[in-house]
Amino acid sequence: MFENYTFTVAERFIRYVQIDTQSDPGSNSHPSTEKQKDLSRLLVKELQEMGITDAGLDEYGYVYATIPANTTKTVPVICFCSHVDTAPDCTGKDVRPIIHPNYDGGDILLPDDPSQVISPKEHPYLLEKKGEDIITASGTTLLGADDKAGVAVIMDMAHYLLQHPQYLHGRIRLLFTPDEEIGRGVDRVDMERLGAEFAYTLDAGERGAFEDETFSADGVKVTFHGVSAHPGYAKDKLVNAIKVAGSFLDSLPKDEWSPETTEGRYGFVHPVRISGLAEKVVVEFIIRDFVTARLAAYEEHLRSKVEDALASFPGARADFEVVEQYRNMKEVLDLHPQVSDYAVEAMERAGVTVQRGSARGGTDGSRLSFMGLPCPNIFTGEMAFHGKHEYVSIQDMQKAVESIVHLACIWEEKS
Repeated sequence: MFENYTFTVAERFIRYVQIDTQSDPGSNSHPSTEKQKDLSRLLVKELQEMGITDAGLDEYGYVYATIPANTTKTVPVICFCSHVDTAPDCTGKDVRPIIHPNYDGGDILLPDDPSQVISPKEHPYLLEKKGEDIITASGTTLLGADDKAGVAVIMDMAHYLLQHPQYLHGRIRLLFTPDEEIGRGVDRVDMERLGAEFAYTLDAGERGAFEDETFSADGVKVTFHGVSAHPGYAKDKLVNAIKVAGSFLDSLPKDEWSPETTEGRYGFVHPVRISGLAEKVVVEFIIRDFVTARLAAYEEHLRSKVEDALASFPGARADFEVVEQYRNMKEVLDLHPQVSDYAVEAMERAGVTVQRGSARGGTDGSRLSFMGLPCPNIFTGEMAFHGKHEYVSIQDMQKAVESIVHLACIWEEKS
């Protein structure tokens, strides 16, 4: 199928990462940053140039488009989805992508900051990429492979199918979302407009990675209220909320319960933000576990730590707020086994060794699954994301393109 095809995924990727699309967790707008639409508008233009007439961008930054069916069979409508934003953790402005052809297996020095070295010692997956073509940033920014690799893969898949009508498929919907990195990726998606029955996100890492299970997730906000007083006359009056919060945080377990001390199927309780003054301090947490019921146990234990801190500071009080964020997609996908089975078969047809795994995080697919759109996650090659050592193999992206082209055809074959 691909012997004489010139992949466009790498050139698309290089073009996309140079557009700053960083999202902003402190913004209340939708999308959180208008600059995300700069890439979205380009995607609409490129899709229209391919011949996709209904490609469009809505006010919230979502791109919707359709690859029309070319079969007489009745085939479930599937969707491929990726997010355009990059993480707030590291700047995505003025990204300078660099191709390292025929990678030799050694350290990769990033020229704009010689202290930034991508080493196989810290990134052992690189050892499997010897002889491939690696793309990195230049040392002062992230690369943006999370998830512009996924965006480029989907765009090249669309290009391939439209150029090769001999390969039959049903109606395919494309969805590009904003704000995934700040947990709002599907907040304003129009499910009726999308009109899909099953979906796949392209947002996993190394070649062959396939994730049909994610964490379940809650957010917790603890607000400590102290008593303000002039520090010169504060004896027996002042109750410093900063000290209450500090005591509370210091009481958290040091050798368990946290991202830095857990792996595999263990969940965690993770403080992610603190703000305030002596009168009021807000501490925000993310709570994660593969078993949804365990979230409540974590939260009750956290609540007990709050009560212990308050007991040490008479006059202080606290509010404890829990917000559901997303749930383990496996709870939904187990009801639709063909969604995962077809993806595994597609990757195998592409000559890829499948590595089924559980994501210690979530994707847009986590929430889409519970919005009625069962949605596992497929590899793109993106690695070491959210930092200056991010990289991607061109060959990995090409294999992702092959995999989802096969996947589109499999849905038609089995209908």
